[in-house]
Amino acid sequence: MFVTLARIIKYGWQGFLRNGWLSVSTISIMFLAGVVFEGLILFNVVAKTAISSLQDKIDISVYFKSNAPEDSILNIKRSLEGLTEVKGVDYISQDEALVQFKAKHAGEETVTQTLSELDVNPLLASLNVKAKDPSQYQAIADYLNSPNLQDLVGKVTYAQNQVVINRLNSLVSILKNGGFILTLFLAFLAVAVTFNTIRLAIFSNSDQIGIMRLVGASNAFIRGPYVFESVVYGLIAGTVGFLIFIPLINFVSPYVNSFIQDIDLNSYFSENFLNLFLYQLLFSIGLGIVSSVFAIRKYLRV
Repeated sequence: MFVTLARIIKYGWQGFLRNGWLSVSTISIMFLAGVVFEGLILFNVVAKTAISSLQDKIDISVYFKSNAPEDSILNIKRSLEGLTEVKGVDYISQDEALVQFKAKHAGEETVTQTLSELDVNPLLASLNVKAKDPSQYQAIADYLNSPNLQDLVGKVTYAQNQVVINRLNSLVSILKNGGFILTLFLAFLAVAVTFNTIRLAIFSNSDQIGIMRLVGASNAFIRGPYVFESVVYGLIAGTVGFLIFIPLINFVSPYVNSFIQDIDLNSYFSENFLNLFLYQLLFSIGLGIVSSVFAIRKYLRV
């Protein structure tokens, strides 16, 4: 078994060196496929972070009537936190609302002077509610507008934010579905191109394969060198492709961070360096092995 394995490796290495430009072209195609694959992984990370960042900036507020008791407001807060659709609820009392309003308009003398002349706090207590998913805000708004809360609830801001929330919901769906479809399409394209490139390399040795069949070589022995070649292709293409990403990430990261402040591609790349490298190698090697096995299959038929 070890002698056979050694011969397979020897013939595979000889074929890799002998094919020359075919080996270079195959590695180039697999390199491009690997770069696309790694790019899709990072794109999905950026897209998920962007979606999460947008979702965190969207909420709906419920303002309570001035005579609503604080205990009743806190009971509603607890009931909202018990809903499966709700991610979090923040309570802002009348005093806190006034402090925030003054801080926001600190440089406006007219507003400051008007507030100082008022004997009562004109602002209302409120709850800011964040949903786990943008599509769930309608259910939360319906709960807050229920008849048993009408004596306490003054206004729910869902109607004002509904257009933005609906657009965000559509954007989330487009990014998820679009990313999935793009991944499938590029994966199919990579397999098809790599398969045809490796098949061309195998076709150049079709006479040699035919002679090996005539002298009784087993299918595993005939297939082995080409599978080994594909492993070498994958190792080279995956390693080179990953090394290309190191300076590329350093260049792109500041631009991505300027648009999406919640993500640092450099940090993500550094923290997941080994995993990303292994994914790249496994994808490239797997792509080569699968393509070579299917490409040589027709030459193994008697």
